Amino acid sequence: MAPDLPAPPTGGAQAGRWRVFLDTSVLISGLASSTGASAAIRDLGEAEELRIVLSRQVLVEADRVLLGKFPQLIERYRRFIKNVAPELADDPSQEAVRAAAAVIDPDDAPILAAAKQARVNYLVTLNTRHFLLPAVRAFYAAPIVTPGEFLTAFREFWEKAR
Repeated sequence: MAPDLPAPPTGGAQAGRWRVFLDTSVLISGLASSTGASAAIRDLGEAEELRIVLSRQVLVEADRVLLGKFPQLIERYRRFIKNVAPELADDPSQEAVRAAAAVIDPDDAPILAAAKQARVNYLVTLNTRHFLLPAVRAFYAAPIVTPGEFLTAFREFWEKAR
C-alpha cells in the first residue's frame, strides 16, 4: 500500500500542487530515461501537476555528475531547469546540516536538511540505503519515498478525489 499523500495546497499560485523535493538521483534518472517513475515525476513537473523543489546542492551535484558521466544530457537538463523553473530551496544552516548528519550519511545531510527546511510535501529519492532508515524518518516528518511509491500514492489520491 502506498503512503498517504497530504491534501494539496489550497489557494494561491500553488493551489492543487504538491511541493516535491527531488534528490540528485531522481533528477538524473528522470532526465536519463523517457520511461520509469523518475521520468513520470519529471513529466508531472513539466505539466505543472507538481511543484518541483531542488536545493543548490542538488543542482550543483547534478551538473557535476552529468558533465562527468552523461555529457549528452547536459542540454536536456538545462532545458528542464529553464522550462520547469523549479523552486529553489534555501540553503540550510550549518546547524541544520549537523543535526541531519546525526541521522544520515554526512554527504546526504545537506539534502535532508534542505528538504526539511523547505517544508515540502514529499522527499523523493532513489537512495534507499541512506534515506529510508528509521532514524531519518523520525527526524523528517514528511514522507520520504521512492519515485515508484510516490506515483502509486499520487494515483491513489487522484482516483479517490474523482
